[in-house]
Amino acid sequence: EGRRVFANTLKYVYVTTSANFGNMLSMAAAAALLPFLPLLPTQILLLNFLSDVPGTTIATDRVDPEQLGAPHRWHIHRARNFMLVFGVVSTLFDLLTFGVLRIGFGATATAFRSGWFIESTITELAVMLVLRTRRAFLRSRPSTALAVSSALVFAITLALPYSPLAGPLGLDGPPMRVLAALGAITVGYVLVTEAVKKAFPRL
Repeated sequence: EGRRVFANTLKYVYVTTSANFGNMLSMAAAAALLPFLPLLPTQILLLNFLSDVPGTTIATDRVDPEQLGAPHRWHIHRARNFMLVFGVVSTLFDLLTFGVLRIGFGATATAFRSGWFIESTITELAVMLVLRTRRAFLRSRPSTALAVSSALVFAITLALPYSPLAGPLGLDGPPMRVLAALGAITVGYVLVTEAVKKAFPRL
């Protein structure tokens, strides 16, 4: 039981630090490249709240049997390497999203914020499911609480820009072609993250 608790603690630390580091780099790049704020303060707070909901269920998550076979220790350099590598991967796909929204679709400030809000929240959900295991993510079943909360936040994220709350939140429902592009970017992000995870099994 102690090994399970320790493994789930490391999941939360690794995923959260890499996501926050990537978001920090992305916000800095967006602030330098865009003539408007990439996200409004309320949108940042909402994004953080939504992505933290599944994070609260990590404590209930299943742990792969191979992680329970022997005791593990905390290694700060592994946490640092994990944060740097996967944070940079996250930032690269954020920059791709910026280019698609701004150059590909000529997005206005509101349209850009709406697209990046959706992409940021969904990729944070996806990367949590990918990085929670050393296996291929489809071969490791998450806990019911993690799966349900992730699906719920996914649905809320897609619905918000089309709901009556969109106006007060500064969001606007993207057209289907934009959603399709964001979906393709998310799939690419998951595949690259999975490949990087396999390339660094001891990270």
